[in-house]
Amino acid sequence: MHITLRQLRIFEAVARHSSVSRAAAELHLTQPAVSMQIKQLEEQIGLPLIDQIGKRLFLTEAGHELRGHAQGIAAKMVDLNAAMDQLRSLERGILRLAVVSTANYFLPPLIAAFSEKHPGVRISLTVENREAVLSALADNRTDLAITGQPPIGVDLVAERFMDNPLVIVAAPNHKLANENDVTGAQLGEEILVVREPGSGTRAAMERYFSELGVEYRPGCEFSTNEAIKQAVQSGLGLGIVPAQTIELELETRRLVVLPALGFPIIRHWYVVHRADKRLSSAAQEFRALLLAQNSPQRPRRERAV
Repeated sequence: MHITLRQLRIFEAVARHSSVSRAAAELHLTQPAVSMQIKQLEEQIGLPLIDQIGKRLFLTEAGHELRGHAQGIAAKMVDLNAAMDQLRSLERGILRLAVVSTANYFLPPLIAAFSEKHPGVRISLTVENREAVLSALADNRTDLAITGQPPIGVDLVAERFMDNPLVIVAAPNHKLANENDVTGAQLGEEILVVREPGSGTRAAMERYFSELGVEYRPGCEFSTNEAIKQAVQSGLGLGIVPAQTIELELETRRLVVLPALGFPIIRHWYVVHRADKRLSSAAQEFRALLLAQNSPQRPRRERAV
């Protein structure tokens, strides 16, 4: 067989998207060009790789087998490029970052500082939920990930670099806004606008009330901090959000932070990478920039296995 890396790359994109058109758009190719490469690949292998049923594409048994090998070869090529980047220093290259949405509140100035120092390095930034960020790590589609919860059960290295305090916020006209010391019992009497189950903020909130032995009253449930802030401003209840997300709202007095017992709840930001991955010079430099951020504790290196 004479299979090319280009053919494997095209096939992997078609298999991942289950679509020739989306694969063509990602690779900046025409649909006929993609279809032709898949056809030639099937001729080289001597087996059908894709079945089309109606408008949907499905991998055959041979297609599933080839996809696994294609992903492995792609990972090896990424490692090869990383090794070459190390030899070329930081005059060129690409840094791939996958971050959870809340990191957008503090990350842009750090990216700007890095880009000013290394203008030849192109940064590819993907903002996703935690599950998608960890999936990008597992599939070797990112160099570094930034998340508030270190992963468990996978072979990754997580290093803590910054505190991520959670605070409880209210509309300025809320009856607790002028209280000096708000107790857990008082919070339990109020409606709370909450994040979705599975989010780090929701887990921290539930742990807080559980440790106090207080039942909380959940109100509306949202999947973003922006929605939580808007709901609190509208008077739908109190909310718990990362302190880094409310600087503008505090300046404009659209929200206030309640001085509540046990707050702020201190969580942490982690920079994460695969344990078996050789980081490029750009990734090493950006990781060092993150770890140099001011924090009351020294960065902690953790390997989740």
